[in-house]
Amino acid sequence: MKWRRVIAAATAGVMLAVVVGSEVVSAAPLAEDHRSTATMLRHGLDDLHGLGVSGAQGLVRDGNRVTVARSGVADLDAGASMPGDGYFRIGSETKTFVSVVLLQLVGEARIALDDPIERWLPGVVDGNGNDGRHVTVRQILQQTSGLYDAINDLAVLRSADEFRAHRLDHYTEARLVAIAMAHPPLFEAGTHWSYSNTNYILAGMLIERVTGHHWYAEVRSRILGPLHLTHTFYPGDRPTLPAPHSEVYQQFAPGGPLVNATVFNPTVAASAGGLVSTTSDLARFWQAVAGGQLLRPGQAAEMRQTVLAEAMQDIRPGIAYGLGIMWIPNRCGGYWAHFGDMPGVSTLNAVTPDGHRSAVFYVATTLADPDRGPAVMQRELTLLDDLSCG
Repeated sequence: MKWRRVIAAATAGVMLAVVVGSEVVSAAPLAEDHRSTATMLRHGLDDLHGLGVSGAQGLVRDGNRVTVARSGVADLDAGASMPGDGYFRIGSETKTFVSVVLLQLVGEARIALDDPIERWLPGVVDGNGNDGRHVTVRQILQQTSGLYDAINDLAVLRSADEFRAHRLDHYTEARLVAIAMAHPPLFEAGTHWSYSNTNYILAGMLIERVTGHHWYAEVRSRILGPLHLTHTFYPGDRPTLPAPHSEVYQQFAPGGPLVNATVFNPTVAASAGGLVSTTSDLARFWQAVAGGQLLRPGQAAEMRQTVLAEAMQDIRPGIAYGLGIMWIPNRCGGYWAHFGDMPGVSTLNAVTPDGHRSAVFYVATTLADPDRGPAVMQRELTLLDDLSCG
């Protein structure tokens, strides 16, 4: 979510010149309700393409029944169709994977949610009013720590020229946290809510301190392996995506050119947003999260304890944040979700509270036109409403 605010005003923009039809494929015969799901998904992606994104792809899992749709193009130069289940950077949906691992460690009594960060990472959260003695594990997972978001200060996201100059730069977790520590906290920990990628950089560091393994190694062994999510991985310094994938495009200023942002070093996001996946893998992951496959009941309940996401109320009143998971209210109650953004791409998901139905889609262009931003965001949320409510 934060990437969208840093890079551009919103995920929206000027109508692109290339117009390509949409395509829907299904893994099962189309019963009446399933045809309705396919229609909603296809029309929603077409609308997003019409609002200015170069391409979009989505998937719905209803139990084990799968519906896939795509709209637009994967390459503005070649005009190739969007892949049906291509690889893309999932951005902040990485946070939910990291939260699940930390909550599993809590369930194993290896760390506690109310432990101060200083206990595990001495001297890391310190300086300019920051104090790891008064920030807990729960608060970094719930975005109530008050810690400054290091992403705000990165040159790579400021302009097209700086993106081209710095998109291959390597970042360490220590460097990112040090950037945040150069700023005072936004508020006393636990008193407000503010989205900060720094929180989940620290969460990855906690996993490594507790287990002795890199955060991604624990994600792989605890989540990806058991769920057979074979198309989800952390690329480290590898800046390219496997085939098939869509090219992604970033507009850094209103009226500015579209910059191909496909080649990008994801260490800038690491445990806050560095994973690569597909819509099929993500849909199964979200069903597992909501369906109780990954956490013991006590930790699943902790994950769902939410606070009002104060800075997101302009998107939709009532959005709340748990431990690495969001609650989005809608006409049929609501759904669990997390937004994800990286340069040129954004992804959204919805999963019903019982885990039966999940929906994931992504768009492959981030545009800087502030007039279309609210329209795109609201169309994305309306699509998730329709898909989650059935």
